[in-house]
Amino acid sequence: MGNISIKTAEDIQGMRIAGRLASEVLDYITPFVKPGVTTGELDRLCHEYMVNVQGTIPAPLNYCPPGYTPYPKAICTSVNDVICHGIPGDKVLKNGDVVNLDITVIKDGYHGDTSRMFFIGEPSILARRLTQITYECMWLGISKIKPGAHLGDIGYVIQQHAEKAGYSVVREFCGHGIGKVFHEEPQVLHYGRPGTLEKLEAGMIFTVEPMINAGRREIREMGDGWTIKTKDRSLSAQWEHTVLVTETGYEILTQSAGTPAPPEFIVPPAATQQVVNA
Repeated sequence: MGNISIKTAEDIQGMRIAGRLASEVLDYITPFVKPGVTTGELDRLCHEYMVNVQGTIPAPLNYCPPGYTPYPKAICTSVNDVICHGIPGDKVLKNGDVVNLDITVIKDGYHGDTSRMFFIGEPSILARRLTQITYECMWLGISKIKPGAHLGDIGYVIQQHAEKAGYSVVREFCGHGIGKVFHEEPQVLHYGRPGTLEKLEAGMIFTVEPMINAGRREIREMGDGWTIKTKDRSLSAQWEHTVLVTETGYEILTQSAGTPAPPEFIVPPAATQQVVNA
């Protein structure tokens, strides 16, 4: 527990800015995500926008955890059966594909980390449903965040919702604490039991980023050392926000003009507060 950092007011302000900028990269790239574009072109556009327009640093570029080769690109582009860490390249996106774009920027030392799913042309009914359920999973997990809650509460509600829909939760990758360091404590599992694992405190910042497979949860690693795919080649989806634990609940730090609205069944903490004060 002692190694989860509690952010200062200055840290939180820095993280708000970094989070908004990460989200704005997704806003910027949205019109380009269409049939005929390559994942490498999306990476190039995002990279130039980060560096030249925002003055941010793409955190994934040359990122090298122990045992890995340096990641060669500015963003992750995970298409169809790719669960995460897809490396942009020559792959041409075609009608019916789904792709997750995962963006992490560094601004004044602080990391903003977020991802969204995109449909290329007209998605299949399966792809649309998987993407929607995964989005609901992320938001259900976020909705459990408040001081005194446990990390296990987040994982439990995500796992329940995914499995009830007939899907599976990837176990090998999880959300993470974030700040001046890209990946720090705690690990935020997307499965689990209520009331278990670390207790949340105001000032903690971490990501909620469930990876949900249409088929089985088993993974396979590609020869590039980064790309992770579903073992059974089924579709996978992921959404991600960076979230601050506040005194009364949570605050989404990765928000911008183009951020998709929460599902209708999510009541934001601010709304709850207004009712109390009325």
